[in-house]
Parts: sequence; structure tokens; C-alpha cells
Amino acid sequence: MADEIKYEYKTVRTVRGTDGLVISKMRKEGWELVEQAQGKLRSTLDFRRPKKPLPWPLIGTAAAVLVILAIVIGVASALSDGDEKKDRADQSAAAADDKPSATPTPTATKSVAAKVTTPENDPKFAALLKEDSCDDANLDFAARHKGQTIAFNGSIVNMAPHGDYDTRYDFLLGPGDKGPNTTAGPAFTYEDVNIADLNLTGEKIPTTVGTGDKFRFVAKVGEFNAQQCLFFLEPISTETR
Repeated sequence: MADEIKYEYKTVRTVRGTDGLVISKMRKEGWELVEQAQGKLRSTLDFRRPKKPLPWPLIGTAAAVLVILAIVIGVASALSDGDEKKDRADQSAAAADDKPSATPTPTATKSVAAKVTTPENDPKFAALLKEDSCDDANLDFAARHKGQTIAFNGSIVNMAPHGDYDTRYDFLLGPGDKGPNTTAGPAFTYEDVNIADLNLTGEKIPTTVGTGDKFRFVAKVGEFNAQQCLFFLEPISTETR
């Protein structure tokens, strides 16, 4: 039929407990929930929304622009090759006049211990721990601190075996002491780790961990998945509280 609605589809995997937030976020973007399947830790959400057809005049214009760009790029490339050859000749002549130093120049910089970001020394991190798990502040923080170390007091919101393994887990962590009742802050997650990877420390080191347990988490910042509202971390150490 000529007026049949055509849809685009998207599947989002998220952690149970954050389903409502993800569904609300997707609906604001025009997506309709089609199906929801729940696992032990993660849920699979299937969405669809009507496709927006691209007007034919616009398609023709876009094609013309691509042709023009191809011509411009070709001319610029040719000019660039000529300039690069001249630059290499100039650099070779300059290099011939330079004599390498007999002894290497000592570096003036000294190794500085990497700073650990905590709610106590970073007001933005303190505010993030009170934000919604889908808030854009998560994406901004992850982008600014990727690969860096953070530390915060939190608890295990949920944990489940990773795949078919019974010794590796996916952990959902939350700030504070409320465990599965956590309602504020990022949905931090450790994916596919075993108990040894947590590097448990403290006065009384447990042999295992479970939902609701409270720790001082020290971790490396990874990606924030805006669709899943999940903030990925890598464990460095986990201190009992």
C-alpha cells in the first residue's frame, strides 16, 4: 500500500531497574516500545518509530553536493601533493644543517601520581552521584574522565552470572548504602569480572560478595552508554566498609 507506515527498529539492552528510565527517554525521542524481555540482570527492549522519508528534491541536491565535493577534494589533493614535496625538500635541507647533540637533553618533567577523583575533591562528581542515571551529566563526566581513576562509597545493587559462567559476573553498583533500593546516581556497572578482579581489601575481607554489600569502590572510568543508561567502570580495588 502506498500509505503504509514504514518503521525503523532499535533494540536496547539495559540493566533491570533502569528499564523505566530508558523507556521514558526513548519515548521522548519518538520511539514506541514493542517488546520487553527480562533476564536475571539485564532486560532487552525492542522499539520502533515511523521512518521519515527524505524528499526527492533534497536527495537530488545532496547528490549534486557530493559530486562538487569530490571535484574540490581532487583539486585540493593535487595542490597539497605539490606543497608537501616542496616542504619535504625544505625540511631535508634544514635537517642537514642540524647536528645531533652528543648527550640527550634531560627531561624537566617528573612523574606525578595520578589524581583520584572523589566526591570530596570534585564537586561535579559529588553532584553526579545524585543525578538521574540517564542524565547527560553522565556522558559529560565519562568523556572528561575516561581512563582516569575515581573512588566513591557505594553498594551492590544487583549481580548476575555473566553468560554461561558461574564464576564471572555482571555487577550493577550504586552510590550510597541502599543496595537494590538505590534510586539516585549513575548505574555503574562492572561487566564480566570474577570476585578476584574486585581486589577486595579492608579489615575483614569476605570470601564472596552479594547484593546490598557496601564498599569503597576504586575504579577506572570507561564509557557511558546513553541508550542503556549504563556507566561502565573497571575495578581497581574494593574496600569493605
